[in-house]
Amino acid sequence: MMSDCSKNRLILLLDGSFSMEDKYLYMIRKAQEFMNENHFADISRLHCLLRKMMPKEYHDLIDQIKECQDPHVIFNINGGNNLIAPNASQAEQKVEEKPADKIKKKIRNNLRRRPMDLQVQHFSDIDLNDSFFDSLRASYPEFDEWYNRKAAAGATAYCYYVNDELKDFLYLKIEEEELSDLTPVLPARKRLKVGTFKVDNEERHTTRGERFMKKIMDRAIAEDVDEIYVTMFPTEELKKLVTMFEKFGFSHIADKKHSDGSSEYVLVKDMRAQVNDLMLDYPFVRKAGSGKYVLSINPEYHTKLFPDSILKTEQKYDLIQDVSETNSIYKIYICWMRGVKELKKGDKLVIYRTSDYQGPATYRSVCTSVCTVCEVKTFQDFADEDAFIRYTNRYSVFNESELRGWYRTKNYFTVVKMVYNIAFTRKVINKVMKEQVGLCPSYWGFFKLTDAQFDKLLELGEINERYIVD
Repeated sequence: MMSDCSKNRLILLLDGSFSMEDKYLYMIRKAQEFMNENHFADISRLHCLLRKMMPKEYHDLIDQIKECQDPHVIFNINGGNNLIAPNASQAEQKVEEKPADKIKKKIRNNLRRRPMDLQVQHFSDIDLNDSFFDSLRASYPEFDEWYNRKAAAGATAYCYYVNDELKDFLYLKIEEEELSDLTPVLPARKRLKVGTFKVDNEERHTTRGERFMKKIMDRAIAEDVDEIYVTMFPTEELKKLVTMFEKFGFSHIADKKHSDGSSEYVLVKDMRAQVNDLMLDYPFVRKAGSGKYVLSINPEYHTKLFPDSILKTEQKYDLIQDVSETNSIYKIYICWMRGVKELKKGDKLVIYRTSDYQGPATYRSVCTSVCTVCEVKTFQDFADEDAFIRYTNRYSVFNESELRGWYRTKNYFTVVKMVYNIAFTRKVINKVMKEQVGLCPSYWGFFKLTDAQFDKLLELGEINERYIVD
């Protein structure tokens, strides 16, 4: 039952006459309620967000937010110099787990995964004895000890499953200290460490590695880090992985030596410097010297190409949300719209999802994402049908049979290979495009933007400014 004090604080919040302390405490309480109701939410991301929003004196309270607690958390104030009881000398939080909570945990732990599924899981919910981890144990004898420490600390990881079988694993960690165990020593900077990155090494699954790479970049932007780094042994097994990191701007600048004489590469990407190269600078969007366009995509294709940009009413972009294997960095788009073949490398595309006819187009047609053109090809650029299939099959939404149909029947098609930079935080509906950006093209399928219109769309889409390079 809500206390009179709590009721008074809530009334103050509702009528707008509240202090910043009231606001912060209310947000912390609501965050705990959110975790109580959303048992698959990533608590580390919640902690990070709140710590960025609130002063340091509230961070201890933020860290007390836990998973699966009952809404009626009992605070026993034995004394404690804290915000809830300023005159006390210590505080203790006790939580009695309800039967309903135990049931919810059981459901979470036994939840049947979709046949293909990327999800965020706690280390403690993953089977450490899975043969998936054998190669990690072979290269790192202390792996089990490390894993158990992370599990005890409540760490989470991105996990990819196929038919309930663990295939890929990604663990990320924020660090700010000097890296004194490296040669040369790297000075203290805010870094995102790729703690563990293991992806099926088969050639046909390279899109999954790129999918994880996008997660790494998005997390780095969200955390506003100076660098990203990863360590890995230069083995034949990891050669392709090293190459992929280098392709996206990582450089071998240090080594991590071990007592047994072995040594790991330390690959680092500087997030504060760009070299004016499309891939080395990924995910940054360089505005200068490029054309800006709106490219429309039908809903059924949009959902497959941009699964973390799917339209849900008033839903913002979520770092965790990702529902498809197709969510790789590269995208292949095939069309026969006029003007598209004139696109150049480096041109920027605002992706426009056309109406799904579930409501007025002014509200259901929306801008969702920003991409950068890598390459543009036409029918004449392919030596034969098989060459076309090799180029398009990996990153297209179409299966091989459909692609062969394109080649055989649509000789005037255009193929656009693009890099997926970022989803809009807030989708920009057609009505806003017209009224606030001044867009009224004769053809909504594909049209050019002025620099001012492009900037306005980015502003309305609430894209993190860190992605944008002038």
